[in-house]
Amino acid sequence: MSVSIPTRSRYGTRGKPEESRAAILKAAINEFAENGIAGARTDAIARAAHVNKALLYYYFKDKEAIYQAVLDQVFTGLRAEVVPTLEGDLPPRQKVLDYISAYFDYVAANPHFPRVVQGEWVRTGSHRTGQMQRVAREHFRPIYQKLAEVLREGIAIGEFRPINPMHFIPSMVAIIIFYFSAAPVIKTLIQADPLAPKHIAERRAFVLDFISAALFTLPRPKQGGRR
Repeated sequence: MSVSIPTRSRYGTRGKPEESRAAILKAAINEFAENGIAGARTDAIARAAHVNKALLYYYFKDKEAIYQAVLDQVFTGLRAEVVPTLEGDLPPRQKVLDYISAYFDYVAANPHFPRVVQGEWVRTGSHRTGQMQRVAREHFRPIYQKLAEVLREGIAIGEFRPINPMHFIPSMVAIIIFYFSAAPVIKTLIQADPLAPKHIAERRAFVLDFISAALFTLPRPKQGGRR
């Protein structure tokens, strides 16, 4: 789901609105991931996006507006990837494997996203409760409700252990997200790049096995999850 933006073109006019806006958001994701919203600079975002600041402010009134657009892009993309895996006529077990695979692949393709999102959790206070309620309502709730339904269905037919979705769903997400948000620390620990394709593939297989062992009542099939 990464947005492919040519690096040689300069979107310095209003004649390419979609390309300019996409370039700004791509640059903003990197800037917010590295520096948080407090430390991020709009001039750095404009420079990385190959636009001038006047054009940046033409599309977004301020840094906060850019940040909210980034959050919406992150969560809209995630929802588009994972919700279809929870629909249809597949058995609950396969739906969960497909969901985990889709979620992991989305984050692996966009490894800066976890740090951007976690920055929002850290800075959330009483004055931002309404904003986070909007994010939860528009993006989290549809995923949570569908996944909880699949888990309850699997429990009812004996495929899943009798877990509590309220606790199990955050744990599923955490085991995926933490690896990417902690990648700089993991790199120091293992003296290798945890985001290298080899380690990403190993982590993906581990996540599928770990969640399967925690949830399934029967042995996991040899072939599971999206490839």
